[in-house]
Amino acid sequence: MNGYEATRQIRKFNKEVTIIAQTALGLSGDRSKSLEAGCTDYLSKPIKKEEIVAMVEKYFEDPYK
Repeated sequence: MNGYEATRQIRKFNKEVTIIAQTALGLSGDRSKSLEAGCTDYLSKPIKKEEIVAMVEKYFEDPYK
């Protein structure tokens, strides 16, 4: 099972969980395929520290605030 199918299966029983796709190659169309499959967002490698920190801040509440 690939990531797209895993996401579709997860979405059948959980519409609320945050799913961030991450790919090694970042080919043209990967972002749209990921979002169409039900991913919340998308990152491609190489991942920059600033990008992943921004993504975590965007989707996950800081428990210390």
